[in-house]
Amino acid sequence: MTKLPHTSRFWLGAVLWAAAFCAAAAPQEASTAQALLAAHHRMAESLARSPFGRPLLLDSAETPDGLTGDIYAVVDRPLADIAGALGTSARWCEMLLLHINNRRCSVAKAPSGADVLTLSVVRRYDKPVDSAFELPFVYRVVDTGNSHLAMDLSAVEGPLGTRAYRVMLEAVALDERRSFVHFRYSYEHNTMARLATQAYLATFGSHKVGFTVLGQGSDREPEHIRGTRGLVERNAMRYFLTLDAYLAAPGAGQGEQRRNAWFQSIEKYPVQLHEVDLATYLTLKREDRQRDGTGD
Repeated sequence: MTKLPHTSRFWLGAVLWAAAFCAAAAPQEASTAQALLAAHHRMAESLARSPFGRPLLLDSAETPDGLTGDIYAVVDRPLADIAGALGTSARWCEMLLLHINNRRCSVAKAPSGADVLTLSVVRRYDKPVDSAFELPFVYRVVDTGNSHLAMDLSAVEGPLGTRAYRVMLEAVALDERRSFVHFRYSYEHNTMARLATQAYLATFGSHKVGFTVLGQGSDREPEHIRGTRGLVERNAMRYFLTLDAYLAAPGAGQGEQRRNAWFQSIEKYPVQLHEVDLATYLTLKREDRQRDGTGD
């Protein structure tokens, strides 16, 4: 398990953004409640010593076919509250729109009857909405029992050689007020996408780092992981903080509170995640709501 420090933009345009939130064509099933509780037991000491200043661990992995990011955290929310907050695809849209690069989200029924959530994503926050690419995710609830929750989003294909996207959320009750959450995203890519990512990270993205500390530099400052795993770690944290902010204020009329909470959380890790100031972020989100005629 890679444990990440409390030290603190984003990736290669369309290719890697797509990776940040999606699924496999044949998704791996979530853990059972017992398995997730066992994971919490194994991680208890590391969670208590987490350098994030809260019980949170982040793990990342790279394979020849793609990338995966996992976050495990204890949240001060009853399991029923998490299930209620994210129990519909429309709620997932509300949550995803907290991210600065997510500019539109809609839900429609597939012929199979499944909900399909279509997310419009711009390569950078300052790009016009007309340039966004669309990612259609199938929304699936796996388990909504009294002690265990599991749901995911999946998409078969994405832009520029990416495929098999998945986002998975599972949680188990620890007691009446706390839950243990596992959040995962993964995707696969072909050679074209992999080379494009590497080219970006060697040039425009060469200054970007993740959270894992590999050692100390000559200046005695932490040396953070770079490259594709650094990219995965940044995206994993952004989206976990999106979930975290939404759970803090899931009700109607609390949109502004959620947006402020997301931004404040992002700014705790400026080295990895800072992009814009609060006024710019809130202006973009207000423009999105006005354009699409949505409230909150």
